[in-house]
Amino acid sequence: MHFVTQPGLTDSPLERARDALRRHAWQQAYELFTAAEVSQGLSPDDLADMAEAAWASGHHIECIQARERAYAAFAERKDTRRAAQQALDLFSDHLMKADMAVAGGWYSTAQRLLADQPECPEHGRLVFIEAFFEMMMGKFDRSADLAQRMSEIGTRFGDRDLQMLALLVRSDEYVSRGRVSDAVPLLDEAMAAAISGELRPSTSRTVYCTTVGTCQQLADFRRAGEWTEATERCNARESIVPLGGDCRVHRAGILRVRGAWDEAEAEARSACDELFGGNHNIEMGRAMYEIGEIQMRRGDLLTAEDSFQQTHSAWGVAQPGIALLRLAQGRPEDAFSSIKSALVYQTADRLTRARMLPAQVEIAIAVGDLDTARSAADELEAIASDYATAGLEASAACVRGALQLAEGDAAEAVSSLRRGWRLWQEVEVPYEAARARMLLAAAYVAQGDHESARSELHAAKSAFERLGAAPDARRAAELLDQYAPVSAPSSGEAGRATRTFMFTDIVKSTNLVEAMGDEAWENLLRWHDQTMRTLLAAHQGEEVKQAGDGFFFAFPDSVSAIECAVAIQRTLADHRTAHGFAPQVRIGLHVAEATRRGRDYSGKGIHETARIAALGNGGEILASEQTLAGAAGGFATSEARTVSLKGITKPVQVVAVDWR
Repeated sequence: MHFVTQPGLTDSPLERARDALRRHAWQQAYELFTAAEVSQGLSPDDLADMAEAAWASGHHIECIQARERAYAAFAERKDTRRAAQQALDLFSDHLMKADMAVAGGWYSTAQRLLADQPECPEHGRLVFIEAFFEMMMGKFDRSADLAQRMSEIGTRFGDRDLQMLALLVRSDEYVSRGRVSDAVPLLDEAMAAAISGELRPSTSRTVYCTTVGTCQQLADFRRAGEWTEATERCNARESIVPLGGDCRVHRAGILRVRGAWDEAEAEARSACDELFGGNHNIEMGRAMYEIGEIQMRRGDLLTAEDSFQQTHSAWGVAQPGIALLRLAQGRPEDAFSSIKSALVYQTADRLTRARMLPAQVEIAIAVGDLDTARSAADELEAIASDYATAGLEASAACVRGALQLAEGDAAEAVSSLRRGWRLWQEVEVPYEAARARMLLAAAYVAQGDHESARSELHAAKSAFERLGAAPDARRAAELLDQYAPVSAPSSGEAGRATRTFMFTDIVKSTNLVEAMGDEAWENLLRWHDQTMRTLLAAHQGEEVKQAGDGFFFAFPDSVSAIECAVAIQRTLADHRTAHGFAPQVRIGLHVAEATRRGRDYSGKGIHETARIAALGNGGEILASEQTLAGAAGGFATSEARTVSLKGITKPVQVVAVDWR
C-alpha cells in the first residue's frame, strides 16, 4: 500500500523523511533523515528509523552508526526495551559482516538489558539467535524446542516477524532431517508474509534468502524461481523486500539455472560491488562462483579459471566448478583428483555432496573408472530418494543414464535419460535439459537409431545457442554432421561451403623446445591450446583440426575470424607483459569455398590459407584482400602487397591486420 503526503503537511525534511519511510522509499528516506539531523536533530525513534532506511538502501556503515546513536539515546532516557532492540539489530549487522567479536558484544548487551524485563518480543529474538546457533551445531531437538518458544512469544504479542522467523527455524530443522514435505509449506507461508509487506524489511530479506537458499540446496528450482519472480513483482510496486548482496547471490544462482545468464552475471557482479569492503568473504566467493559457472559454460575458460580461483580464495571451495573446468581443459586426471578430494572433505552435508556427485560421475566416466562412477550414482540416487525433489531426481536420473550408457546398456540409458530430461523441463532448467538430450542422442546412436539422435541433437543445439553455451552448441553441431543421413553431403558425397579459414602456428617452436625442456614446453603448449580454444569459442568458430603446435579453424564470416585473430594476438601480448613470456604465433586468414566432408574441409582455398599463414612472422596476422573485403572496412591494415604462394599459380593480394 502506498502512502502519500497529505496536503497541508509540513514541508520539513523530517516529516518528508517519515512519509518516505512509510512508502518504503528507502533511499529518499535516508537522505531526508540525514538532512533533518543536520537541520533540526533527530529523536531516538527517528534515529532508529534512519538506521532502517540506511540499511534497506545499502548504506551499511551509516546504518550501524545511526543504530549506535539510537542505542545511546534510548539508553540515556532509560528506555531499556528500545535500547535492547538496537543492540539486537547491531548484533545482526555485525554478524553479517562476520565481525564476530563485535556481534557477540552486542548480543551480550541485549541479554543484560532484557534480563530483568517482563517477557516481550525482544526475548523472542534472543531465542531466535540461540536457535540459529543450535541448528548450526546440529542440535535439531533443541532448535525445535526454541522455535516453539519463539512462536508462543510471537503469538502472545502479535509479532508477525517473530512468528515467521520461528517458521524458518522449524523448516531448517525439517530439511536437516530430510522432511522436505513438512518444511516447504512453512517456507511458503513465511514468503507470503514477506511479500505482503507485513514484516520488517530485515525480516523480509531473511525470509527471502533462507527460502531461496534452501530451495537451491534441494534443487527445487521451480519454487525458488516462483518466489523470486513474486518478490520482483512486489518490489516493482514498492521496495518491500530490499535485496542485499547476499540475496543477490541467491537470485543470481536462480537466474543462472533458469538460463538468464546475462542477467545472472550482472546480478552476481552487483552483489560483489555491494559486498566489497566488508568481511563478506563467503558471499563474495559464492558470487564469483556463479560468474565462473557462466563463463565456463560460454566457453571462456581463461576467465572462468580466474573466477574460480577468486572463489576458492574467498570461500575456500570452488566445486564442482573447478573440477569440471579441468575436464573442459582436457585434463581429466586432474579433474578426477580434484572432485575426489572435495568429496572426501565434504562428508557431512548430503545436499552439498549432491551438488558434486554428478560431476564425479561425469569425470569418472571420462577416465574410465566406472566403479567410482557407480558408487557416486548410487549415493546420489539415495539422496534424491530421501529428499524427493524434482531437481535432485532429474540429476540422479541423468547420472544413472550416463553410467548405463558407459556400461553399454543403451536401452536402460534411454529410459533414464528421458526421465531426467522431462524432469529438468518441468523445473525449467534449460541447460541441464539440453545436456540430457545430448546424452540421449548418444544412447539412441548406440541403439542404431540415428533419426531419433538427430532430433535430440537439433533440440539441444538450439537450446545451447539460445543460452550462449558455445562449446556445447559446437559439439552438438559436430555430432549432427557425424550422424547426418547418408544422402546428405556432409557424410556421403562432399558438400561445398564458404567459410573464412584460419591457420595458426607457433614460430620457431623447435628452438623453444630445446631452450625450455620438454616439461616446460608441454605446460606452455597446454596453456596455448586452452587459450586458442577459449577464444575460438568466444568468436563462434569451429576447430577443424590441430596439427602439431598449430590449429586449423573455420568461421562463418570474415568479421568473426579477424576479431578472433586480433583477440589471440592481444591475449598473447597481455600474457607476455604480465608473465614475461608467451609464444610468438603467426596467423593466416582467407575466405574461400571449400569441400566439406564431416568436420574436415579440403580444396584450393585451404592450401591458399596455409600458404598465407606460412608467409607471416611471429605476432603477425596476414589476410587475403577478399577476407578484408567481407569485413566492411572495420579493421586497420597495412598496404596490400602481391605475393606468390607455393604450389598456387595465381598471385594473391595480402594485408597485415594491425591488431595493436
